[in-house]
Amino acid sequence: MKEFLKNTWKHRAHVVMALPAFLILFFIMYVPMAGLVMAFKSFDYSKGIWGSPWNGLENFKFLLTSKATFLSITKNTLFYYFVFTALGTFLNVVLAVAIDQCVFKKASRAMQTIMIIPVFISYAAVQFIVYAFISSDTGILTNTFGLTTRFYSTPAAWPWILTIVKIWNSVGYGSVLYMSVLAGIDTELYEAAEIDGANRWQKIWHITLPALIPMITVMLLLSVGSIMRSDTGLFYQVTRNSGILYPTTQVIDSYVLNAIFKNSNFGFTAATSFFQSVVGLVMMLLANGLVRKISPENSLF
Repeated sequence: MKEFLKNTWKHRAHVVMALPAFLILFFIMYVPMAGLVMAFKSFDYSKGIWGSPWNGLENFKFLLTSKATFLSITKNTLFYYFVFTALGTFLNVVLAVAIDQCVFKKASRAMQTIMIIPVFISYAAVQFIVYAFISSDTGILTNTFGLTTRFYSTPAAWPWILTIVKIWNSVGYGSVLYMSVLAGIDTELYEAAEIDGANRWQKIWHITLPALIPMITVMLLLSVGSIMRSDTGLFYQVTRNSGILYPTTQVIDSYVLNAIFKNSNFGFTAATSFFQSVVGLVMMLLANGLVRKISPENSLF
């Protein structure tokens, strides 16, 4: 303890600069975790969180006993996680490498700025954009291209639609993260490879892609922690919460949001969040352990 205080005082300038970020993280991420106690209580508005009676694992039973619904939303959650992660990572890397190799540097900088714009557009607005394209009455696809599919009553079409919307929304921003890594690659490596007779594809394969592996690994490990979570705005707002689409669009988070609106069972909500967090933590620990065995330098801890 004495050594800790001594080091803290020695680096007091850094501590003061880091303090605002630490306080924000503490009060936004950790203090609300006290509310997880509701997962084990029968929440009563009149008694509050701490006065509500305990009910053990009843809230978890309510989640797990609806077997057909639970299996369906879990399947959808995992399906979209793997599709979005695999396709998103691939396109992030491809786009980052393509822009990095662009000869017109001014154009590449403009493209970076344009690509990150979608991430700042709320899904509340995106739903109107999607509706403008696929509406059966006034949609661009139906009127311009003569498509007769009634998308808002066709569950099979929505995995494609949601994937396109998600990729449009996130790939630009994700590629910028990888481009920051590419900007740090020593240009002498490329020059040496060129002297040795390497062409552009060989330089990408043997220099550019290996440099991206640590970042790819870190991003994948961090995403594994959210394996049971989904973007509520995407699945609730873009689909307009259409009940007929639930077989392919309802995920755990949108299911919980519907449960809140219908019966305000916050104990069930807390139990579901706790379940998602525990599964995410376990998966991240397992994934990090696997990476640590294969490539220790790329593991998180």
